[in-house]
Amino acid sequence: MNQHICPCIWIANTMNESIDFYSSLFNQTNIISQSPLVSYIELMGTKFMLLNGGNKYKPNSSISYYIYCENVVEIERLYNRLIEHGRILMPLGKYDWSEQYAWVEDEYGVNWQLDIDKINSTQKIVPSLLFANDKMKHVKKAIDFYTNTFSNSEILLEAPYPMPSIETADSLLFAQVKLNGFILNTMSSIYPHDFNFTPGNSFVVECDSQKEIDHYWEILGKDGRYDMCGWLSDQFGVSWQIIPSILKSLMSDQEKAPRVINAFLKMQKFDIDTLLNA
Repeated sequence: MNQHICPCIWIANTMNESIDFYSSLFNQTNIISQSPLVSYIELMGTKFMLLNGGNKYKPNSSISYYIYCENVVEIERLYNRLIEHGRILMPLGKYDWSEQYAWVEDEYGVNWQLDIDKINSTQKIVPSLLFANDKMKHVKKAIDFYTNTFSNSEILLEAPYPMPSIETADSLLFAQVKLNGFILNTMSSIYPHDFNFTPGNSFVVECDSQKEIDHYWEILGKDGRYDMCGWLSDQFGVSWQIIPSILKSLMSDQEKAPRVINAFLKMQKFDIDTLLNA
């Protein structure tokens, strides 16, 4: 099975502003497609969907984007730009795990972790899931679940807590996986947090066939929640959009698009034949 995974950021009525900001922020930017509702943009080798969903949801710290900056000049440049109208969660400085690191939130509520380290991949921005509160011990379970769900996947790194305690004895502090070529970080926190996973950050799986849609829909949604228009939440509360790869081309057909929209608004799981015949 072939699929492409990309993160989706929920944008509240600031689509053009957001694209302008991220395009100016990152040195390697490619605007793939742009519309008032859904846009695709590639930032430093990572493809993002931006979804103008209004004010119902918003991003939070449960999912952040880890930037491997690779040098002092770049990490300082990104840090200063991001905090200009954002806020600092962890100031730029030396930490046990990095010579230079920071955690910041930009003006749109999107969280970024900046690290001076390099990554041996063209994907320089890696989404990071934070398992906190009652989910703190679920990192190992999650990475096993995701690597078993997606083909051609592997666990790249598992890091336990350096000084295990009762709270951390059976939990991983950090792990990194590759899901059919897409790198994903996972981490846990022993501290209480006032946020949880939300559709404000989700992951899009583009499927080439109905068989692929059925596979990811059934497995990812099991013990979670199925919603409308291809949306689901998995057993950990992480939101996914399982969509056909032909959807973008169908939506670009001005004559057919209204009928396609009317068809999929009635669906939970996408049905490709119904969309083609709309």
